[in-house]
Amino acid sequence: MGLSLKFHCCLVCVMVLLPALCYSQDDFVKSRATYYGSPDCLGTPTGACGFGEYGRTVNDANVAGASARLYKNGTGCGACYQVRCTNPRLCTDDGVYVVVTDYGEGDNTDFIHSPRAYARMAKPDTAAELFSYGVVEVEYKRIPCRYGGYKLQFKVHEHSKFPNYLAIVLLYVSGKNEVLAVEMWREDCKEWIRMRRAYGAVFDMANPPMGPVSLRFQVQGSAGLKWMQAPNIIPSDWQAGVAYESDIELD
Repeated sequence: MGLSLKFHCCLVCVMVLLPALCYSQDDFVKSRATYYGSPDCLGTPTGACGFGEYGRTVNDANVAGASARLYKNGTGCGACYQVRCTNPRLCTDDGVYVVVTDYGEGDNTDFIHSPRAYARMAKPDTAAELFSYGVVEVEYKRIPCRYGGYKLQFKVHEHSKFPNYLAIVLLYVSGKNEVLAVEMWREDCKEWIRMRRAYGAVFDMANPPMGPVSLRFQVQGSAGLKWMQAPNIIPSDWQAGVAYESDIELD
């Protein structure tokens, strides 16, 4: 009787836990996607993430604006997704790999692709018909970002004004990582000072400390929550629009 009870208890546990064990963040989610107009089929340099020209050309311009639930008030900027449309006659099995560089919502969509990214979902010679639909049923999943040959860069945003206002944006954030916070070291105070998330992926601070700028940033990813440091990553004579490369490669 005791053995039978134990067997039934184990069976119940397996039945309860099996769905949770089988579910994975790698599962595809059903949604919809559309595209935006672009004279050169590339991304837009004025996207809500604040990436500038990087947002227009990164990932061979396979970029997208994301819905509020994926944009996450800017935390979702730079995330990578595999998006594939579900019409087997028009669409490839792999679809397209996009980087989130903007915010945007259409007709119950989660993605508004650049024209290049939208066309990449189609089979050969079916792109024109796919464009004619305007909005298509898709499925998507989060994937690690991969930027072969590029390490993490700290770009001084074009709106920065030396030496009184410094805004930065992190580029080439690889893996499945999201930047939650950025702090700047103040040598005179001997403490880390939190930078403000101005918008999108842009962090700023008025009256930054003089001299080389050391930063640390908090990332949430597959390895959990952690802080990483970039000592003296930005030189004392920093210039707006310039990106400074670090030695950091995120997993």
